[in-house]
Amino acid sequence: MAFKLGRKRKRSRFEDAGASSDIAFLLIIYFIVIAGFNVNKGFLLRLPAKDSSRMILKEDLLRFELDSRGALRYQGRVIDLGTAEKEINSAVQGNANLAVVLSIAPETSWQQVVAFVELAQTLEVQAFSFSMKEQPSAGGPS
Repeated sequence: MAFKLGRKRKRSRFEDAGASSDIAFLLIIYFIVIAGFNVNKGFLLRLPAKDSSRMILKEDLLRFELDSRGALRYQGRVIDLGTAEKEINSAVQGNANLAVVLSIAPETSWQQVVAFVELAQTLEVQAFSFSMKEQPSAGGPS
């Protein structure tokens, strides 16, 4: 059994191997710092105070509906967000006590709901409410 002793592998020193990992660590920290953080603040809606005695009449309700296909309905007709914006703006000008109500089908895509809530937030609607429609029972009425 013959061993070749003439060629030895050159070993890297411990300090040399650590330098590259230190630089990699510093680069990671650098990119985290310069990238900044995107903080999701969510929806900031003003809620009425506990002791608020604000009364809303049925005539003051502006009712919208999101069906299972994500179509926005107002007064029985399908509309887009631009039309909804115009309807809300014109109704607010005529009635300061207006409340926007959104009824949502359970199968509706969440993106559609978020888009409408963003619209209400952008228009600074003072009273906004949304609720899920009840699913019809599987057996139907007996």
